[in-house]
Amino acid sequence: MELAFIPSPSRGVLHLGPIPLRGYAFCIIIGVFVAVWLGNRRWIARGGRPGTVADIAVWAVPFGLIGGRLYHVITDYQLYFSEGRDWVDAFKIWEGGLGIWGAIAFGAVGAWIGARRRGVPMPAYADAVAPGIALAQAIGRWGNWFNQELYGKATDLPWAVEITSTADGRVPGTYHPTFLYESLWCIGVALLVIWADRRFKLGHGRAFALYVAAYCAGRFWIEYMRVDDAHHILGLRLNNWTALFVFLLAVLYIVLSARMRPGREAVVEPGADTAAGDTGSAADKDAKDSENDADAADDAEKSDASGATAAPEDPSGADEADAADDAKDAEGVTNGADSAKKG
Repeated sequence: MELAFIPSPSRGVLHLGPIPLRGYAFCIIIGVFVAVWLGNRRWIARGGRPGTVADIAVWAVPFGLIGGRLYHVITDYQLYFSEGRDWVDAFKIWEGGLGIWGAIAFGAVGAWIGARRRGVPMPAYADAVAPGIALAQAIGRWGNWFNQELYGKATDLPWAVEITSTADGRVPGTYHPTFLYESLWCIGVALLVIWADRRFKLGHGRAFALYVAAYCAGRFWIEYMRVDDAHHILGLRLNNWTALFVFLLAVLYIVLSARMRPGREAVVEPGADTAAGDTGSAADKDAKDSENDADAADDAEKSDASGATAAPEDPSGADEADAADDAKDAEGVTNGADSAKKG
């Protein structure tokens, strides 16, 4: 008897009138927004312009969705083209089924197109968005929870996920939540890339390659736990071989890139420094104008103070002159009186 487990949603879609709100789609959308937000912050910190990451993502995201779906349909073609299946279901992305390998490959093509249009180096852009992509995967994996898919072997662990659906041959019970394992692993990958990039100043695509290698290492053992149908080669699932092959390529790229192009790009977006300099010049001009205005105000205050101080002195001088005249007049009167007496 299971004392604790993670319950699955009773359904993966809610209806707002005639509009279906699908949990899987929401997870994908939220993941994209997080990836663009974090990528934009990292891009600006590297010296790029705000908005560049979003502009390139307009190309990368649609390509990534198409590539992810193509990889899934091609590698699991029996789900759509075997007897009793409807091939139209291959277009129903909202029901689940996006292969990360195809999503990254096609997404890179879209990003390359967007980067060329903006005139920015593709490796630098990839380094900036790498941790955000890992976080997007972490969020997107919860879409599998809504669809009750991508779980592992049966278990009675407290964090087991409860499967209640019987669709597509599912057997109700509690299983290893491989979607949760991968979500947590992707969060760890994002933190690893952020730390390594700050510590070693990774450049020329090495931060992205580190993300790829770290993700593949986790995907290998997580994939080994899954029990859903998959093609096997020499006893291993197809995605195990893919993860191993891509892992080796990523490590090889890191080694060769570090030797051939050490350090980090000095400029990631042409014109960004000039724009920042123009902004700084305008700010300096405003500061100087403000300083001149302040000096003018101080001069005016000093002038007013001088006038106010001098004003009382004039009446005082006038009073002294009047007093002297009065004394002279009194002396004249006295002398006249004396003369009169003598006469």
